[in-house]
Amino acid sequence: MTPVVPPRPNRIAKWNYERELYKLRNEVERPFRRLKVCRCICTRFNKLDMMFLGYLNFTFIVEMIYDLV
Repeated sequence: MTPVVPPRPNRIAKWNYERELYKLRNEVERPFRRLKVCRCICTRFNKLDMMFLGYLNFTFIVEMIYDLV
């Protein structure tokens, strides 16, 4: 495995990392951060799988609309 996260500035032995791969990692983590804001997604109040997936789709659609505006 290769490290994707850049080393801290005060680290003595620094390692090389790919900046492009780090940017892609950030793009993947952003939707999960946005989903954590919705409390019912984190605690999963909806016990039915269909309702949970429906709410996931709804939150992603709302996020897409906010990103377009």
